[in-house]
Amino acid sequence: MALKKGYKQLLDEANAEVTTLQVDDLKAKASDSNVVVVDIRDIRERQREGFIPGSIHAPRGMLEFWVDPESPYHREIFASGKSLVFHCASGWRSALAAKAVQDMGLDGVSHLGGGFSAWRDQGGETLKTDDGREPKS
Repeated sequence: MALKKGYKQLLDEANAEVTTLQVDDLKAKASDSNVVVVDIRDIRERQREGFIPGSIHAPRGMLEFWVDPESPYHREIFASGKSLVFHCASGWRSALAAKAVQDMGLDGVSHLGGGFSAWRDQGGETLKTDDGREPKS
């Protein structure tokens, strides 16, 4: 079966339209209260690998439903007007996710090039919990 578009073309299109932040860019923005880091990896990835402290978890499979105010699954953080930086493990899913929500009409959307792997490998702070969730303060 021949596809009209393969994943490589989809990634090329997404990366041409979405702002890609590098690890140092995100480190510089990490303390900005107007920036929300959105981890779209599966919860099992967060449990196994850890996560960026303060990031919110929004599974890729639910993202469009959580973004849309008309959806019964809507999450207010996506209507907050804050800048959203999406990340996955390597930057592929997050590029596609950022493009999808940008196409839906969200402004201030970007993604982390190289994903969580680049973050961790370049000394970004990580946190690991048994359930993959941020500890309650």
